[in-house]
Amino acid sequence: MNKTFDRFASVAFLAIGTLFVIESRKISESAYGSNVGPDIFPMYLGVILVLLSLRLFYETFRYRTDGKAEKEKLDYKRFSVILGAAILYAYFLEDIGYVISTFLFLVIGFQTMQKGKLWVSAVISALFTLVVYFVFVEVLKGSLPGFPSWLGLS
Repeated sequence: MNKTFDRFASVAFLAIGTLFVIESRKISESAYGSNVGPDIFPMYLGVILVLLSLRLFYETFRYRTDGKAEKEKLDYKRFSVILGAAILYAYFLEDIGYVISTFLFLVIGFQTMQKGKLWVSAVISALFTLVVYFVFVEVLKGSLPGFPSWLGLS
């Protein structure tokens, strides 16, 4: 880890998180047919980003470097795969629904980070996707595009 980079990154993430919180207050607090307003996720994500950036800034004062910084090789292949998957996820979210698109994105992400154990990745992805969908749609009474209409499940 590079201490200077971590400090600059924590300040940048703190600014981005603060901007998320401030700008989310300008979004409507309620949406038609939903008890959860569109301002909730950006605001909570901003708060989480602020807290994590403060933690990172604090950690930069705690760890010591031995003087010789190791040059880590950047892994462009994994980064490109996850970036491409994220772009496709955002593009196809409305067409194939939250459940299928999130499941596929998580499986691709898990397999990109650590190959093997496809069944474990599939089970974790399915459980995470269904739990988040259930909590958001059933408990919080929010709205998400669950399944595509051509499946006839919604």
